[in-house]
Amino acid sequence: MSNKKVRVRFAPSPTGGLHLGGVRTVLYNYLFAKKYGGDFIVRIEDTDQTRFVPGAEAYIFSCLKWCGLEPDESVQHGGTFGPYRQSERKEIYRKYADQLVAEGHAYYAFDTPEELEQMRRQYRTEENPSPQYDHKVRMQMRNSLTLDGDTVHGLMHSNTPYVVRIKMPENETVSFNDMIRGEVSFNTSLVDDKVLLKADGMPTYHLAVVVDDHLMEISHAFRGEEWLPSAPVHVLLWKYLFGLDKMPQWAHFPLILGPNGKLSKRDGAKYGFPVFAMNWTDPATGEVTEGFKEKGFLPEAFINLLAVLGWNDGTEQELFSLEEMIARFSMDRVHSAGAKFDYEKAKWFNHEWIKKSDVQQLLPVIKPVLENREIIISDETMLQKAIELTKDRCTLLTDFYEQTAYFFAAPVTVDLDAVQPKWNEAKTLFFTELIRNYELAPVWEAQELEHQFKEIAAVNQLKPGEVMLPLRIMLVGGKFGPGVFDIARLIGREETIKRIENTLKLLNS
Repeated sequence: MSNKKVRVRFAPSPTGGLHLGGVRTVLYNYLFAKKYGGDFIVRIEDTDQTRFVPGAEAYIFSCLKWCGLEPDESVQHGGTFGPYRQSERKEIYRKYADQLVAEGHAYYAFDTPEELEQMRRQYRTEENPSPQYDHKVRMQMRNSLTLDGDTVHGLMHSNTPYVVRIKMPENETVSFNDMIRGEVSFNTSLVDDKVLLKADGMPTYHLAVVVDDHLMEISHAFRGEEWLPSAPVHVLLWKYLFGLDKMPQWAHFPLILGPNGKLSKRDGAKYGFPVFAMNWTDPATGEVTEGFKEKGFLPEAFINLLAVLGWNDGTEQELFSLEEMIARFSMDRVHSAGAKFDYEKAKWFNHEWIKKSDVQQLLPVIKPVLENREIIISDETMLQKAIELTKDRCTLLTDFYEQTAYFFAAPVTVDLDAVQPKWNEAKTLFFTELIRNYELAPVWEAQELEHQFKEIAAVNQLKPGEVMLPLRIMLVGGKFGPGVFDIARLIGREETIKRIENTLKLLNS
């Protein structure tokens, strides 16, 4: 670690939902910043206005808020290094592009789309099916390297559209030290002359990321490994503009893998698991892609499962709070190979987090689950007790509907098929007697109710097991739920008796 203050950034494009891989990049940035007492910045990279999607930026910040990973500086949080939206920084980039041209590291290119298409056709071969604008073809094109100064001056002053391209050197090796992968090297001849400034005066990602990381004093730049091919361009821009000693330390995170390679939105649709943090509604089509939040995940479980998808602390531990992750996180324990996302394992994490969360934490997230399904909660203490009884049985927060709804309303349907085949007169008599006893029970406690139940069963020469399932079906509607006498105690005497009577009518009709 250098003495420089740790400043890291997440730089999303506002083009759609926030994918699992994006949230994991946020998380690793956040953990690293907090571990070293640094700052976590969110910068919106919206230089490609053709891909801008309304609502995407606000959605990204909602996701981060839900995850508990809020930035120290951003469009929403302010800060001294703003603006934090690249489209508002447009005027900054031009001087750096012109500096690169003046020093011979870049050039103005006036080629029209038709000329570029013609170049691709002309140089296409079997070995090179999609030719690039690089050192092999640049001298055949219309740019400031092939045109004389007066012509260039004339074109620029007559408002002819042009771009600025980096002039990649031939056959040089560009290297940098990746915190995860060690030394990474590239041959510059294999990289094309990327556009740095577009005809509309907007920078491309390549120029903007370098200039902004410099001006925002970013100490460490962490991003997905899909950006590795662009690294040589960025290293050279650092070298030409600011000096390599000013370049942040880099780490390129491995991909998150689905069943068939890189995890995609299509995988989510096909296999029925979420790939976004929260529901994303496509404004163009109205199509909703389900997120982890709406699926019923706790944010603590979501970030825990993401953390260990590509990192471990060297122990067998799997469950980590955010505080524990911050304390134990280190970049040298991030794997360089892709990590496979397993939805069943993701659900296991959620189940474990539900079990270890106390009722007060769960209450505000479970209440809306029930209210959205028209369960009226008039007694919050009752809900607390219901959560306490059922939380070990719930994998997703949405499971609390099935597991607790019957505490607040009699079941709409009763699984009579589960008891009807073995129903007989003896059982009818047993439950008729049970109702009489329960009406007169001096205390309404689970232990006492169970004791009476077993005594009456013994007198009627029935095994408790033969009548226990029917009682559960009467109270709950199906073969699930916690201890049946705990349920009876909680729903109360009147409701217990009413439900037994209703089911007896159905069984005997």
